[in-house]
Amino acid sequence: MGLEGVEPSVFVSDFLAKCGGYAVVDGGFATELERHGQDLNDPLWSAKCLISSPHLVRRVHLDYLDAGANVIITASYQATIQGFEAKGLSTEEAETLISRSVEIACEARQIYHDKCTKDSWDFLVDGNITRRPVLVAASVGSYGAYLADGSEYTGNYGDSVTLESLKDFHRRRLQILATSGADLIAFETIPNKLEAQAYAELLEEEGIDIPSWFSFTSKDGINVVSGDSICDCASIADSCKQVAAVGINCTPPRFIHGLILSIRKVTNKPVVIYPNSGETYDAERKTWVKSTGVADEDFVSYAAKWRDIGASLFGGCCRTTPNTIRAISRILFDKSSLTLSKADM
Repeated sequence: MGLEGVEPSVFVSDFLAKCGGYAVVDGGFATELERHGQDLNDPLWSAKCLISSPHLVRRVHLDYLDAGANVIITASYQATIQGFEAKGLSTEEAETLISRSVEIACEARQIYHDKCTKDSWDFLVDGNITRRPVLVAASVGSYGAYLADGSEYTGNYGDSVTLESLKDFHRRRLQILATSGADLIAFETIPNKLEAQAYAELLEEEGIDIPSWFSFTSKDGINVVSGDSICDCASIADSCKQVAAVGINCTPPRFIHGLILSIRKVTNKPVVIYPNSGETYDAERKTWVKSTGVADEDFVSYAAKWRDIGASLFGGCCRTTPNTIRAISRILFDKSSLTLSKADM
């Protein structure tokens, strides 16, 4: 799909219409790479595999396409020039790997479309098989993701980090991703208002003409993780013409309902929702642990409720799998299958 001068909001609206009114986003990427045997205890996290195992990156994209995803997100979340250089790579090598993350996703999409299997989620129109619309979203992780110290889950960057320093940090990666062939840019796990403002200003300053979405993270259902109001953060996204959707990712499912309602108060842009499994990330031990309090099991069954209160794009984040995405697809598009079993999770 190409923009060809179409306004970002119109582009995404047209895409959603072609998908049937709603779209399915993919799920946890590192989760699947680890299932394939990768050790991601590394400052580059899943971006490490762009160097060592690009074939597995492609495999995970294909697994999510087979599960019904309409949007596949690149393995560039923690792929920064600064991070690659810290591993001893040159600036040129780092830039090539960032661009390569998009190329791999586009290759997976082409392979999928060329070799669609009978159990894919392609659909019939007037008796003819129609290719399911698929967008490639170039992931931009927060500054905290680069730090690899868990600060994307707190939004506490310290007084030395300013609006200008954040723009300087993200600028070159954004330039690369915007010209890499991606259909949109996904600014993910945004932990504070400052970084959202930095992204909005960068999109304007760089004249980025492909759509983007801003996706925030919360740990209380009211604010983003830094304590900034979700309404204030969503308002920044609403005022930026390049932002075509606003939402929440890597947040426990029990908080999503209230966050959708808050976002809808300040924007009419499509809402994208891709929660984590409900577990909590322990930054010191670098592992996920079961949360206390309200259980988040079978969060896929919430998807219909989220749809009913205004969300338009649905997927999963950390600790979700292709089975999760397959179940979301069934909930959204197969009215005869409204009950999920444990086997679907």
